[in-house]
Amino acid sequence: MAELHDLTALEQAGAIRSGTVSPVELTEHYLTRIDRLNDTVGAYLTCTPELAREQAKEAEGEALSARREGRELGPLHGVPVPVKDLNQVAGVRCTLGSAVYAGHVSERDDHVVTRLRAAGTVLLGKTNIPEFCLPNHTENRLAPPARTPWDLERSAGGSSGGAGTAVAAGLAPVAQATDGGGSIRIPASVCGLFGIKPSRGRVSGGPLLHDVSGLATHGPLARTVGDAAALLDILSGLMPGAPYDAPALPPGETFSAYARRDPGTLRVAVLVEPPIPGVPVHADCRAACEDAAELLRGLGHRVEELELPADEALLDSFVAVWEVMAATFPVPPGQEEELMPLTRHLRERGARVPGLRYVTAMAHFRAVGQFLADQVFSSYDVILSPTLAQPPAPVGGLRNDEDPEAEFAAVMAFSPYTSLQNATGQPSVGVPLHHTEEGLPIGVMLSGRYGDDALLVSLSAQLEAARPWHTRHPAIW
Repeated sequence: MAELHDLTALEQAGAIRSGTVSPVELTEHYLTRIDRLNDTVGAYLTCTPELAREQAKEAEGEALSARREGRELGPLHGVPVPVKDLNQVAGVRCTLGSAVYAGHVSERDDHVVTRLRAAGTVLLGKTNIPEFCLPNHTENRLAPPARTPWDLERSAGGSSGGAGTAVAAGLAPVAQATDGGGSIRIPASVCGLFGIKPSRGRVSGGPLLHDVSGLATHGPLARTVGDAAALLDILSGLMPGAPYDAPALPPGETFSAYARRDPGTLRVAVLVEPPIPGVPVHADCRAACEDAAELLRGLGHRVEELELPADEALLDSFVAVWEVMAATFPVPPGQEEELMPLTRHLRERGARVPGLRYVTAMAHFRAVGQFLADQVFSSYDVILSPTLAQPPAPVGGLRNDEDPEAEFAAVMAFSPYTSLQNATGQPSVGVPLHHTEEGLPIGVMLSGRYGDDALLVSLSAQLEAARPWHTRHPAIW
């Protein structure tokens, strides 16, 4: 017999609307699974059972009223949605993945949390992250490492690794996440999930810890395209103080509607070689990309291989901006030594980046975006590429406390594809189409023109219909 966590988030929401499932019952189901499995997979840094039960009870009351009055509810009303521990929830601990903030309690909500509350979702807790979300693994000094449930000896990726394993292990139906250099798409790849990094400005950041570089954005991690689209509908929208605003969907349209819409015949460019020079690509990652290209051809799309010159300056620019971002996190005086070695290394380097170097790096991001608009997206609608250069990494396999410079080089070589779309602000999705012979998930990436998020949703839904993935579960399920 199917259990509640076997249902998709949209199926759960439908059951709540009809009255066949209570938000309270659903919340208790997930809290029980978290109690049993969280220490194994490292999904949550902080659990919020009291708040979750309170919100579930409120959602149940609203659902009862809506049924009596014939009113519609939001697409995920009563459904649990955890929040990444980079983000603020008033009255809840927010550690930023750091021992320095182990006791910090937020005083106000981030904008995404405001929208989640308004949508009637339920907060199970704050998901696990690495310190300040700097590496692409999720290992810190506060909690067990986030592990992919497909192989508990391997990392769930990062920096949204806790969100990824929460969804993949059935400890949440969907999850809010962020992506500053691949942090949604990397966990999607290694956890067998679908994830969306929206166009810059699609989801408003802030009001605290604004990313002035524009690299980072919020987005969904989910088992299905429809679930991710529904969460993106909730998260999207201009909020007060937001510095960017992506082109809005046509009036009355939703991303959920595009998940049910045929994308038409598209021109797809396949970029197998990474934009960063000298990075080897594992045969399994190449095979996943080639397999996706064949599937797209079989669906009637025009697919061509494309080669672009590797861009050493893109790597140099990204590193400079990332180092400055690391240095901007506030750390109380005298507590720098409590930070992890990689964090201290990046902060020390970031403090020495000249202003002119930072501006030049940002200008290079804009130049790359203009090049892609002029030279690639004038001829193609979508770019297909691997998500990662390697299969899921062993827990501890990327971390190197003795040599943080070597660690940063390793994490960059592990995910050389993903930071391009953060630099340009373009939308990009991680699609879980492939597994290795050993059963490890290997994702691919689809990227589109700025503002063309809806097209990627439609195309991903078409791929999902052709090769359904969400019914395949890890053993821990």
